[in-house]
Parts: sequence; C-alpha cells; structure tokens
Amino acid sequence: MLDNAFVMVGIILLINVVYVSFFTIRMILTLKGQRYLAAFISVFEVIIYVVGLGLVLDNLNQIQNLLAYAIGYGVGVIVGMKIEEKLALGYTTVNVITTDLQGGLPNELRNKGYGVTNWLAEGREGQRLMMEILTSRKSEMNLYNTVKDLDPKAFIISHEPKAFHGGFWVKGIRR
Repeated sequence: MLDNAFVMVGIILLINVVYVSFFTIRMILTLKGQRYLAAFISVFEVIIYVVGLGLVLDNLNQIQNLLAYAIGYGVGVIVGMKIEEKLALGYTTVNVITTDLQGGLPNELRNKGYGVTNWLAEGREGQRLMMEILTSRKSEMNLYNTVKDLDPKAFIISHEPKAFHGGFWVKGIRR
C-alpha cells in the first residue's frame, strides 16, 4: 500500500493535518492553563509527528512527500484554528463605549444575563457611558450582536482576561 505514491502523499498529508491540529489545540490549552489535558494530547501529538516525519525521511528522495508534509502542516494550522474557534475555550472581557448616557443599555444587557459594570467616562467629544462585561467566548458574538442591535454606534473592544477573583462570575467560572 505504501508503495503507491498517491497513497503515500495522502497519508503524509493527513498525518500532518492531524498532527498540527493537535499541536495547535495543545498550545491553546497550555496557554489557557489546562496543563493536564494539554499533556494528554501531546502524547498523541508526538506519536503522530514521529510516524509522519518517519515516512517523509524514509522517502526523502521523493519531493512529493516533502511537499505533502509542508502542505499538511499549513492545512493543519487552519484546521486547528477552526477547531479552537468551535471549542471557544475561556472568557473574554468586552468593553463597550456609548453616547447613550441614560443607562438603558447596561440594564438591557443585565436583563439578558450579562454581568455589566458601568460608569461615566470622558471622551474627545464629551461624556460617554463605559461598560465592562465578562462573558464566555462561546457567547461573545451573541453579546456583540446584542450591543449592536441596541446601539449601532457603540464602540466595542474585547480582550482575554488571565485571572478572576471575586464578583458576579466567580461561581460560574469554577465549573
């Protein structure tokens, strides 16, 4: 079976897509502090890596194998990122700045289950209402769409928090 050049190229390509997808997921889990799950995935990752690299090195005289390895690596990066997007691990802090000073937007968001801290801030063109909202990454796009529906001119920016202590979300985050 491995004598057929097309089969060999397909196997190398597939192995590298799987390997790099595992690599990407493991790196993200490591960055998110999921060390044991990352270590478990790394066991399979390295087995797949050694098998794929071994196939290429055993047949180094065939350029198509090297190309399949390289293309598989690139495709694996994309596949790994897509998997991570679907998993949407962790939380994000969304900052919203609006000219709606009446306070309707924070209460609407609270009624939809979001924890909102708000205060008045000073912008270039006067007072603004500033809100800070912590949400799961799975709910992030929902939050963006809700804010845009309630105030299409709102300025929205987000970042990933590294640690939590106290407050509205702590009990839910521990799960």
